[in-house]
Amino acid sequence: MARRTRELKAQGKDIVSLSLGEPDYDTPDFIKEAAIQAIHDNVTHYPPVAGFPELREVISKKFKRDNQLNYDANQIVVSTGAKQSIANTVLSLINPGDEVLLPAPYWVSYIEIIKLAGGIPVIIYAGIEQDFKVKPEQIKQHMTEKSRLIIFSSPCNPTGTVYSRNELQALADVIKQSPDLLVLSDEIYEHIRFEGEHCSIASLDGMIDRTITVNGLSKSFAMTGWRLGYIGAPKWIADACDKFQGQITSGACTITQMAAIAALEADPERVQFMVEGFHKRRDLMLGLLKEIDGLKVNEPTGAFYIFPDISAFLNKKVGDCEIKSTIDLSMFLLDTVHLATVGGEAFGCNKSIRLSYATSEELIVEAVKRLKAGLEAISA
Repeated sequence: MARRTRELKAQGKDIVSLSLGEPDYDTPDFIKEAAIQAIHDNVTHYPPVAGFPELREVISKKFKRDNQLNYDANQIVVSTGAKQSIANTVLSLINPGDEVLLPAPYWVSYIEIIKLAGGIPVIIYAGIEQDFKVKPEQIKQHMTEKSRLIIFSSPCNPTGTVYSRNELQALADVIKQSPDLLVLSDEIYEHIRFEGEHCSIASLDGMIDRTITVNGLSKSFAMTGWRLGYIGAPKWIADACDKFQGQITSGACTITQMAAIAALEADPERVQFMVEGFHKRRDLMLGLLKEIDGLKVNEPTGAFYIFPDISAFLNKKVGDCEIKSTIDLSMFLLDTVHLATVGGEAFGCNKSIRLSYATSEELIVEAVKRLKAGLEAISA
């Protein structure tokens, strides 16, 4: 898809993209100023592998303030992005043959990191009729004596689904039935939600000692290029991740760490303008998508994605083009109406495509117009 997009752009084609998984906002000035000051202060030497002590203290306070979690600074490891935080955790915990429960749709890297560790991904699928949320009984059905970890995100990439406190409590009640089952909770989209309060599963009774909470700066603070993620975890897991990271990358960029202190010390209200912008765009895109016959949509309450069910348009033929999968459909849309999307197979779902509304309202209107034209061509 990326290669074909570049080829079409090189040919002068006007491509509208709904494929980007990053905010289109710029990093707030107060964060950039902290980084500039760090350069002037020559904060440019090797940092501790797990992060500067002052940053880990700030993260500890952030966990208490925003998540009601009591992680001491020595239970926190700072990494070069939340993806590395996830990889550190999985590679530290999973041995060949261990099973990792993976609610689907899932973020693309989860399954590849599990396989890299020699683990066995156990897919637990929840479709749009379940609002893309797995049920406790589904988890229980897939738990075995080899189950070591369950990985999920809330708010979720690619669906925008957010688990409520009651829903997480129901999952936790099942998870606690297995003494060896740990939880990796990816909360990178924590502040981008449009209703209710964010709930960390580690805050529920009996869960903090079996949960690794992952977060970072990329999404909530529009800092995708700065590369900083972190975990709060039981100390034995944090120590393992520290040791593992020390042999791979060492500590995260010193300038980014100082910028992170400014970001995480700030009141989350300072980035609320972005959340309000995403909320407005979600409503715009949802309204337009609901006008397309044959398309099924739910109402995501977080992140900046919509994951419509396009199964009505599969197993069709348009001219010489056979559309058997969501990847085929995404490629058809790119070639015919010059709209870039992401096929659901990448996320463990063969019925949906991912649409990102982290773009302007003008481009959202144009993108859905093109999507409608492409789907109508398939249905003709």
